[in-house]
Amino acid sequence: MNRDEVLLKAGDYINGQRAKDYGDAYDNFTRIADGWNLIIKEAQATRGYITPQHVALMMDWVKTARLLHDTDHDDSWIDKCGYSALGAEFHEREKKIQQVQKAFMGNRNEKAG
Repeated sequence: MNRDEVLLKAGDYINGQRAKDYGDAYDNFTRIADGWNLIIKEAQATRGYITPQHVALMMDWVKTARLLHDTDHDDSWIDKCGYSALGAEFHEREKKIQQVQKAFMGNRNEKAG
């Protein structure tokens, strides 16, 4: 596919069925931004950075924002479940990484005696 074909196809998507499914793009993106701002704010406050788990929450929120317009899309419900499952799995992986780091570097929070 060349760039002109890609742009034509993208135009078909954003002006066709997806526009009907998800509503006005600006309104949908505003809902997404509202949710992402909450997630990012909390991530910064609690971790100081965005983790893969936060990304799973953000991707889930994209689907939530779409479903707020129309709850009749099975694929969005399924995607939400998938993002939640991945977020849980990432949490377990993060714990293992932290254990390895602690074993390798020790606990830097402990004061030298």
